[in-house]
Amino acid sequence: MKKTLIPAGKFKAMCLKIMETVKLEHVSYIITKHGKPVAMLVPCKTSDKPLHGHMATSATLHGNIIDAIDEPWDAMS
Repeated sequence: MKKTLIPAGKFKAMCLKIMETVKLEHVSYIITKHGKPVAMLVPCKTSDKPLHGHMATSATLHGNIIDAIDEPWDAMS
């Protein structure tokens, strides 16, 4: 992954544009202060799976979950 050094002042002035570049081009920026690295802006890892239904196959049912059990509950007394 390409890493680009950028002074903090320039990063501040162009922050939103740089963030969009990181997102679209998957590049990283190392933000410097007085020529020394202080922070890094990197793209987030995203999933190709949609959020809705992504756990649909992660659970299995064992036994009957519909019928009542034969044990009395404390809440019922």
